[in-house]
Amino acid sequence: MATGRTHRPATRSRGIPEATVARLPLYLRALTALSERSVPTVSSEELAAAAGVNSAKLRKDFSYLGSYGTRGVGYDVEYLVYQISRELGLTQDWPVVIVGIGNLGAALANYGGFASRGFRVAALIDADPAMAGKPVAGIPVQHTDDLEKIIQDNGVSIGVIATPAGAAQQVCDRLVAAGVTSILNFAPTVLTVPDGVDVRKVDLSIELQILAFHEQRKAGEEAASTDGAGPVAAVRKESADKGPDGDVPAVMPA
Repeated sequence: MATGRTHRPATRSRGIPEATVARLPLYLRALTALSERSVPTVSSEELAAAAGVNSAKLRKDFSYLGSYGTRGVGYDVEYLVYQISRELGLTQDWPVVIVGIGNLGAALANYGGFASRGFRVAALIDADPAMAGKPVAGIPVQHTDDLEKIIQDNGVSIGVIATPAGAAQQVCDRLVAAGVTSILNFAPTVLTVPDGVDVRKVDLSIELQILAFHEQRKAGEEAASTDGAGPVAAVRKESADKGPDGDVPAVMPA
């Protein structure tokens, strides 16, 4: 069986922009949903809407794959699923290790979408000796003392870090030294890696903070609207801010 260690996706060698690579999973998710409904073809407009991008950007992205669709017919759904899967390297087996089997690590281990997308959880690793041997999602947890051997025995090139922040860099260093060249980091910290190692960071707290910012802004806009803010209110406010002479602000801006 092919492994991630010996086979690499062709996207970089073919010069596909990183922004396009980042959108390919969005297209694949939308196409997979269409395929499951036995939809044979899809227009660029329909697919773009399902993926949350504009159709011009979608057509440009697909041009890097050499796929241009058929005028009046659209794109063949099954062929695009295969083509994008191939470009992303999902037509082969990618063994993955998850390090840190707390609540988040266990949830990741139980996620059913890995296998259907070309990823196989080869091992679960944790520093707690009490966790050793305990099955999570049907896989026995192994101790971090055996990390290097686990990586080598399974030909792993992708590691998932779900440890506390304080342990993440040390785990990262050991993964890289053992041969891992791609890391998905769930720990709330920035990892330092050498050239040739790719890191994707998923920080749920940051995403929630960004949403909080938008909620606060929306609340402020609603409050302003309730207070009568708008062109008329702005004129009223300007008049209220004028000084005794009616043309000079009572308080000059700093």
